[in-house]
Amino acid sequence: MKRLPDRSSQWIFFLAASFYIGAVFLRSILVYQETPEFFYVLAALLIWSFLFVTEPRITEKWSGYFPIYLILQTVLIFTLLGMPGSPDFFASLFVILSMQVMLHFEFKIWVVWIVLCTIVITLLLMKSYEAQAFALALLYTAGNVFYGFYAQATRRAQTIRAENLTLAQELQEANQKLKSYSAQMEQLVVARERNRLARDLHDSVTQTVFSMTLTTQSASLLLERDPSKVESQLDRLSQLARNALSEMQMLISELKPEEPGKGGLVTMLKSYLTSGQFPENITVDLEVHGEQVLGFTEEQSLIHIIQEALHNIVKHSQASGAQVRIHMHEPPWIEVEDNGRGFDIQQAQSSGRVGLHSMRERAEEIGWNLQIRTSPGAGTCVRIEKLPKEVRQV
Repeated sequence: MKRLPDRSSQWIFFLAASFYIGAVFLRSILVYQETPEFFYVLAALLIWSFLFVTEPRITEKWSGYFPIYLILQTVLIFTLLGMPGSPDFFASLFVILSMQVMLHFEFKIWVVWIVLCTIVITLLLMKSYEAQAFALALLYTAGNVFYGFYAQATRRAQTIRAENLTLAQELQEANQKLKSYSAQMEQLVVARERNRLARDLHDSVTQTVFSMTLTTQSASLLLERDPSKVESQLDRLSQLARNALSEMQMLISELKPEEPGKGGLVTMLKSYLTSGQFPENITVDLEVHGEQVLGFTEEQSLIHIIQEALHNIVKHSQASGAQVRIHMHEPPWIEVEDNGRGFDIQQAQSSGRVGLHSMRERAEEIGWNLQIRTSPGAGTCVRIEKLPKEVRQV
């Protein structure tokens, strides 16, 4: 019998086959024990049983054995059906073969085998039963068909179960890979934010503190040589301290996650501008045109980009004023412009200034495009515009 993953079905098959074989042996003894054919019948049944028991192991080692096995078993049953007396009960052995044929061959082959067996059974039984041979042949054929379909249903159920187990295992492996990928992505995001914060601190607060150190040293030297100039150095030191504090507050505000449902981008920006974190020596005007609901992630990235742009104005532009223009009609865009000294955009990009790089990264993550218009002495304008959907998909 073909090996299947469900051992309980195999045991049911062998148990049922054992009952059939035992019943045939018992009936043979009762019918033929006092006849000359008894030893021939007993020998044929022993050979049939031996072939049945050894078939699984031989077939497992030699795939071409089963057709030979089927022919031998079928011929033995036909031989027993040709015995004199009442040999019809030998046809019940075809039930066992019917299940085996269904498990080993295609359905069409099983049908052809059933038809041929039915014809031969009818012809052999006509010698002993005459007209009753048709009824007996149909009766045994019905059993063969029933058990054959039972074997087919069992095989299909076990095949489906095996496929489901395979799919479940593949799904579990996919989930493990997805968890591993998610963990890697989280680590990557954390590492990227740490690197960005480290570079921000280096480009802003660290440089300011270094300037404070130099100013303190200058004040110490002037205290001995020209005390009248110490006051200007102390004023500069005080201004640098305020700038450092402002820069730290701006960095902290960028790291602090905004809660959803706080009124959207415009409300968060107004809160930032009036929170005292922005220097008072720079006037910032806010213009808002139109209304459009943006996603939470989108709003968070945009507020960080605007904060970074304003932060750069404080650190580098020497501007006295800036404008933030928010345009929420299609396509939405935002501009942050100042009246400062501007800079050389190519030189800034080649130097790897982290502010420009981080703003561009944030814009790309949410499907917006960032452009910078500037030149020395002409101020700076940072513009971010939402890309069309088809462009973002590409």
